[in-house]
Amino acid sequence: MDPNSKKDISASLVALVGVVLGIVLTMTISSIIKSNSRTRVDPRSWQKLNVILQEVEKRYVDTVDVKGMTDAAVVSALAKLDPHSVYLPPQDLEESETELAGNFDGIGIQFNVPNDTAIVLEVIPGGPSEKVGLLPGDRLLKVDDKVIAGVKFPQDSMVRRMKGPSGTKVIVTVLRGHEEIPFEITRGKIPVHCVDASFMIDDRTGYMRLTKFSRTTYKEVSDAAVALLKQGMKRLIFDIRDNTGGYLDQALLLSNMFLSRGDEIVFLKGRNYAREDHKADGRGILQDIELSVLINESSASSSEIFAGAIQDNDRGVIVGRRSFGKGLVQEPVFFTDGSGVRITIARFYTPSGRCIQKPYGDDYGYDIYRRYEGGEMFAQDSIKVDSTEVYKTVGGRTVYGGGGIVPDVFVPMDTTRATDFFIACNRKTTQMRFASEMFDRYRDRLLAIDSFPDLEDFLDGLNLKGQFLDFAKTKDGIAPKAGEWEATEDYLMPQLRALVGRYSKLGDNAFYKLYLPVDDVVAKALAAPSKVETGQ
Repeated sequence: MDPNSKKDISASLVALVGVVLGIVLTMTISSIIKSNSRTRVDPRSWQKLNVILQEVEKRYVDTVDVKGMTDAAVVSALAKLDPHSVYLPPQDLEESETELAGNFDGIGIQFNVPNDTAIVLEVIPGGPSEKVGLLPGDRLLKVDDKVIAGVKFPQDSMVRRMKGPSGTKVIVTVLRGHEEIPFEITRGKIPVHCVDASFMIDDRTGYMRLTKFSRTTYKEVSDAAVALLKQGMKRLIFDIRDNTGGYLDQALLLSNMFLSRGDEIVFLKGRNYAREDHKADGRGILQDIELSVLINESSASSSEIFAGAIQDNDRGVIVGRRSFGKGLVQEPVFFTDGSGVRITIARFYTPSGRCIQKPYGDDYGYDIYRRYEGGEMFAQDSIKVDSTEVYKTVGGRTVYGGGGIVPDVFVPMDTTRATDFFIACNRKTTQMRFASEMFDRYRDRLLAIDSFPDLEDFLDGLNLKGQFLDFAKTKDGIAPKAGEWEATEDYLMPQLRALVGRYSKLGDNAFYKLYLPVDDVVAKALAAPSKVETGQ
């Protein structure tokens, strides 16, 4: 063998032995450390988590982001519980609390963004913006020195820039006609309404739409109900579709308005939460009103408490599609850094004893997509009920637990009118931009309208069909193919009338009333009895 080769082999052996000795030495030292200085932790307590974080901060090779690690640990820990026990950073917590508080600090406008520029829809009466002269139809160009028009500025960022503590000032520059006008606005307390619309559909039937259960829900619904009763209401279509819930006490107060003395509303219980029953006191002002409640897959939490109380007491008819399925109650814990957690403390049970919480797992957030895929949105027979969770209403009807409120009257989604022309218009928000152009053209006349008959007369004289088809073709290059307009007209025209009508003084009341002709759920509710047949 070549002497040089022997040297190479010897060198390799020495290196290998060194590596092995290093590994052994490291392992031996680790073993000694393990055996002689194990940190005691109680696996049944939270001590282990604290010790790990402390050891990381003390030993880790680089600078540690303690706040980031703590937040991540909290998020991961809560994720092991249920989908509704969550950690909220300061900004998220503030936005969440503001949404349900019934008011916020801001400038007092409602706007939408049909293209790439925000357009004022409503200036809240008595609010800061009305006091300085902002008007519906104004285009928002800048907030202070920040350009927000024509730059794809996120809508939530616009809102954050306009909000701020009461008493502070902000300069909002708008485009009115061809003139740019800066307004210095002093922010103030702005009421947030949860009753979006309330009006009479016919001589005896009222309609009310509730979007959330905020601090002001009971008062707003009460005030709206009194006004409808004065107009002769004998029946109410109560719309809580897309209402994701809110405060429990407001759901109790709302249910109490419709139920008789002693009727069960809901009961709560949990591992550390003794059973708590809530019953009606018999003083509600709507106990004798015929009732239909509209729900869908986004009706959740407090909405389901209300719908469940009405259904289980056979008080009214539930119309629409199966509700979300959230049967858990959270309690907030606030921290001095502005963050907080919401921890599930109990389950709620409808009067029949059912918990409508749907099963939760890794795909919890995709349940709605599974409903589409399974055909539930289009066929009642495809609704999946838990046959082991069978309960009875006070009148003996069968209802099910384990996954939302199943309506008494099912209404499928309608996709038959979605022509290529209609889809193309939706994609380019042609309808909304057309409505804003109509407002620019007829601003003075629209702003003077404060009654439905006057609004109907005005819209009838606009030739909306011809103007919209011309707008779609010239602005967006969209034109219906043969037969498409005929298939779409009955659906699209009420939408156009509603969007234009919203710019009148009637606001959202105009929008929802004019949109009713294409609302299949409202139509089904009107056609169905408002009392259920019991004893089934």
